[in-house]
Amino acid sequence: MEVVYRCCCGIDMHKNLIMACLKKDGRQELRELTRYRKSIIEERSRELNRLQKVLEGTNIKPGSVVADIHGKSARRLLERLAAGGAMDDSEEISKLLHKSLLSKLDEIMAALDGIVTPLQRALLTQILDHIDDLDKRIQELDRMAETYMARFQPAIAEVCQMPGIARRSAEVILAETGIDMSRFPSAAHLCSWAGVCPGNHQSAGKRYHGKTRKGNQTLKSMLVQCAKVAGRGKGSYFAAQYQRIAARRGKNRATMAVAHSMLIAIYHVLKEGVPFRDLGADYYDSFRREHKIRNYLKRLQALGWKPELSPITA
Repeated sequence: MEVVYRCCCGIDMHKNLIMACLKKDGRQELRELTRYRKSIIEERSRELNRLQKVLEGTNIKPGSVVADIHGKSARRLLERLAAGGAMDDSEEISKLLHKSLLSKLDEIMAALDGIVTPLQRALLTQILDHIDDLDKRIQELDRMAETYMARFQPAIAEVCQMPGIARRSAEVILAETGIDMSRFPSAAHLCSWAGVCPGNHQSAGKRYHGKTRKGNQTLKSMLVQCAKVAGRGKGSYFAAQYQRIAARRGKNRATMAVAHSMLIAIYHVLKEGVPFRDLGADYYDSFRREHKIRNYLKRLQALGWKPELSPITA
């Protein structure tokens, strides 16, 4: 049975044709590589959560003082803890800390005050070894992605110019979409295939909701992550778009709208071969400026603000 995607403007997409194109250019193997790396990274995050849970069971909470529980200073403390070293010697503990953390030595000593059983020490050792193994695998997969995605390097460099997108994210996005946009007649087709465009639920000429439809889950989740990063930034069009929509429709809708805009920009950058140009944070302010000024003044006056009257000079 042939599966057909329909986007918000009623454009049909044949899944079989798209999958044939993916196999033809060898991108299916790249998708397997980036998806496997993504699963390993997620497993590493789960293992860090397990580490945090074991530490909380011992009443030891370095994460309350140290920002990164897997940073160099925190890692040296955990290795000493797992090896059975004393954690009440402030002089020895200070030798394991970065100089920026020496001012928090008293707080760190209080966070390390706990009771650790031999079984918990052995469990900590196993978890730390597993994290190290996952780190090595991730580094090896990064080298493989850099080698086998050499022909994608110019496109990766262009996509990384967009706010919220780093190299690893760009590799995942391009492994899913490819760099040949000719298989997508328009940006609406690509957004429909990715599942980031508004839905098209209508009946009897009445539109009900615009919930996004199912699409490429790997691409969709990565775009959502990038959209959240871009929304938290400042001075970009995506940040202004996120703040504008989040105030009216909520954070989730704003994130999806930014992801939609980012994928449209990626489509045009790859198809037209032009560099990304940010519209700027003041893009929306350039429309109907006088009307917006009057509305803001009315809201300020409703809150009790009164403009200061300047004296009239003869």
